[in-house]
Amino acid sequence: MKKIKVAQVITRMDQGGSPDIVRILTQYLDKSRFEVSFICGPSICPTDKTQNFLNSIKANLIQVDSLRREVHPVLDLIAFLKLWFIFKKQGFDIVHTHTAKAGALGRMAAFLAGIKIIIHTSHGHNFYGYFNPLISKIIVWIERFLGGLTSEIITLTEIEKADLIKFKICPASKIKAINTVLEKNQKNIDLEFNSLEIRQDLLIEKQEVVIGMVGRLEPIKGIEYFIQAALGLAQKFPMVHFLIVGEGSLRAGCEEKIRLRQFTQRFSFVGWQDKVLDYMQAMDMLVLASLNEAVGLVLIEAQSQGIPVIATKVGGVPEIVEDGKSGILVQPGSPAELIAAMEKLINNSSQRLEMGRYAKKSVSEKYSVDVFINNISQTYEALIQAKD
Repeated sequence: MKKIKVAQVITRMDQGGSPDIVRILTQYLDKSRFEVSFICGPSICPTDKTQNFLNSIKANLIQVDSLRREVHPVLDLIAFLKLWFIFKKQGFDIVHTHTAKAGALGRMAAFLAGIKIIIHTSHGHNFYGYFNPLISKIIVWIERFLGGLTSEIITLTEIEKADLIKFKICPASKIKAINTVLEKNQKNIDLEFNSLEIRQDLLIEKQEVVIGMVGRLEPIKGIEYFIQAALGLAQKFPMVHFLIVGEGSLRAGCEEKIRLRQFTQRFSFVGWQDKVLDYMQAMDMLVLASLNEAVGLVLIEAQSQGIPVIATKVGGVPEIVEDGKSGILVQPGSPAELIAAMEKLINNSSQRLEMGRYAKKSVSEKYSVDVFINNISQTYEALIQAKD
């Protein structure tokens, strides 16, 4: 049987949930059935695992240097023309785009290149939470136009699917929700030792409760609300430590606020880390304060390690976190609700353990690589059959 030629297109492969999902999809698709090419722009800070992946697929890797996350009219036009040329030359059966910029340029280029099957996974949308109302409306109009060029849109949660229908991006018949994926990690017998070592390196006392955050330190991630809540708690609870894993434009400002309040020793900013699970294991709970979030893969990763989570009720998060069972959900942009939720778990270690046990069991059953790959493969096959 002739192999199905598929192009996976994403802007860049830096730290984050979307690159991990696209990497898993590319790695685990059946090589005897699918011939996969991987197209992306330059990456700034890929994890070791991602870099190893990119090295392993060099023969099928096409880097488009002008494909950038930021809006740049000249580079965007160059990227569009390069993508059109690649699609025209390669003659893919399927072009599968990921994230907003690659989705916009990639879908238009694929359509004009005559690609018959165009699939898009947005990994979250920009309809609210990112920009002012006018810009948000323009984005909706653009996505409606792109929806007309798309054979099928795959969402990673039912909530995101409902949003696409609500904003009339395309007919509901063209939208398919497929649960996101959690890659099983190789058993690490030193995981507990590493987490204890991390605590020691960061001068965290054994009896301290560690509250963590993992993600980009950008406005959309709600880092400012997290810091505001953390400062309130630091004043009330002397045996609480805050561990922030990630980088972003707001880091310096957050560190300055903490310094002015004289709580520097109670906070650890460690930047991006390849061994994120080790750092998670050093946490007693994990907080995600995002104003908008497609899935929140970090929530799944934390729960898989038996760590209870506190997260905002945005995007697909309510599908990931069972309120009161695997964690606590709060309203976005509310330091007061974050404080109340964190204080509840600080004061109740047995509830933390119970939530962690429940979380670990529930996510391990729901986010299987095999199920995810099977659902994507069936989607590809069904669209190929319909075209033929």
